[in-house]
Amino acid sequence: MIQSLSAGVSGIQQFQEKLDVIGNNIANSNTLGFKSGRADFEDTFSQTMTGGTSPIQIGSGVSTGTVQSMFGQGTITATGNPTDVAIDGDGFFTVRDPVSGKEFATRAGNFNRDSQGYLVTAEGYRVQGYQDAGLGAPGDIRIDETGQPNGGTALMNNFNIDKYGKVHIILDDGAGTDFVRGQILLQKFQNPGALVKEGKNLYSGITAAGPLAASVAPDTNGVGTISSEHLEMSNVDLAAEFADLITTQRGFQASARIITTSDEMLQEVVNLKH
Repeated sequence: MIQSLSAGVSGIQQFQEKLDVIGNNIANSNTLGFKSGRADFEDTFSQTMTGGTSPIQIGSGVSTGTVQSMFGQGTITATGNPTDVAIDGDGFFTVRDPVSGKEFATRAGNFNRDSQGYLVTAEGYRVQGYQDAGLGAPGDIRIDETGQPNGGTALMNNFNIDKYGKVHIILDDGAGTDFVRGQILLQKFQNPGALVKEGKNLYSGITAAGPLAASVAPDTNGVGTISSEHLEMSNVDLAAEFADLITTQRGFQASARIITTSDEMLQEVVNLKH
């Protein structure tokens, strides 16, 4: 069997996988907080024909080494929604499933207040940070009038989130009293490439990614700041993706031509008996 047949087949398989990655990037070009992927190829085992100082080796094709997530900053867009927050810089939000207790990382900050006042994702996962006015108790962030100064009983009139993630409550007490109810904390990873995409803009594999010992306040320990009433969009570069799409298509066609040419050569060998 001509070795080029196997090499051509491997080329078709890997270019198909790369096409899948590109297609997923393009499909998610408007997905909040989405990080594009990149397929990296590597050569496979080479057959050594002779040894010596300059061995003759013939490769057996190509394989996909990794599909890396590219964690570059996406465009930050204004929304005017007070529960929308974006990270300007490094870092991830941490959210917790209140049913299972499992925690996930995310860059998508399209949060809402649920019926109990908790700051949650669309699936009801609660955003993590300091849950008390004293900023000393980590847990689920809640936006309400609890913890107001002097044990008052005024109701919440409005709220906002500053660049440091602090949740400011404005009371309906006639004086517009403002106090800090809690604070959104951010997590940073030594190896974000180890995070596992779980869908719904969530990442698992937090431990494997090498997190900080504890989540930190925005604008500390190398994490970014919070942009309230903004959202981070996908970091997909459509122009680059379509250019990559063309080269991938040509690579696929070239690999297919290798198989066709190898088949023609085998046919010539078979015809020698005539």
